[in-house]
Amino acid sequence: MNIDIPAGKDPIEHVWGEMVPGIGPAAAHFSLSVYAHTTLGLREFEAARLRVAQLNGCLFCLDWRTDRDGEKVEPEFAGAVEDWRTTDRFDARTRLAAEYAERYVTDHHGLDEEFWDRMAAHYTQREIVELTMCLGSWLAFGRLNRVLGLDTVCVPPQRP
Repeated sequence: MNIDIPAGKDPIEHVWGEMVPGIGPAAAHFSLSVYAHTTLGLREFEAARLRVAQLNGCLFCLDWRTDRDGEKVEPEFAGAVEDWRTTDRFDARTRLAAEYAERYVTDHHGLDEEFWDRMAAHYTQREIVELTMCLGSWLAFGRLNRVLGLDTVCVPPQRP
């Protein structure tokens, strides 16, 4: 871990809640809101989230699977996300979610008109904004946890 945690303190609560009280709790609230208020389908949500996790290298995020009323993606889903270009497991929306996640993380300047035309053919403008906010949350907070070394001790707080 790259941050000193006082003895007896939970690393996540200390870093996200106590060290920067004006920022950390707000960031945690945003992070939880992505899960609590999404309107995206589970498969496209998880394809985008997992692709960001794969690129960030956040160990916790790679192991996490979003649960919606007892439903999770199948165990082979993460491998399909890595192979989003060629997998036969994805419909167009799921494939685009994985592609958008990868391009958002690695080449956001390269999101061209052809890409946006494909997005607009499969997602509403509201869904595009929502997915973009989700990507921003996962990129920022997964990377934060990874670079600070928190991803090996991360246990997300319970939803409010």
